[in-house]
Amino acid sequence: MNEQRRQILEMLAEGKITADEAERLIEALGRQRPETPAGAASGAKARPTYLRVLVDSTDDTAGDGPTHVNLRIPLQLLRAGVRLTSLVPPQALAKASAELNKAGVPVDLVELKPQHLEELVEHLDDVTVDVDDPDTTVRVFCE
Repeated sequence: MNEQRRQILEMLAEGKITADEAERLIEALGRQRPETPAGAASGAKARPTYLRVLVDSTDDTAGDGPTHVNLRIPLQLLRAGVRLTSLVPPQALAKASAELNKAGVPVDLVELKPQHLEELVEHLDDVTVDVDDPDTTVRVFCE
């Protein structure tokens, strides 16, 4: 219960206002700003809209200065792409997956489903990216 509502009830209990007046005051408080259920604001996460990849490298071995990458990908684009894979024939997806595996990208496009993407997005808060370079920092997260 918020402080203003408590004060109204205390005034009612002390006889400073009538029950009708207390009711009108409480209704007026509700119209000013609806009360959110306890824990709703802190417990519920907003649905992320972007996948963010940040890379900062102070390594200057190539001679072109430090590297900074700030990649912001709309998750809606990823979701649409995953939905589009359902239109591609399974044989084509299998061939594409085989070529990706040859190139060192172990992804099975046949198994890629929209619900898998949503699970991935939910777990991105727990992602840790290890980089074997003390001069490079990589962060992957959703926002």
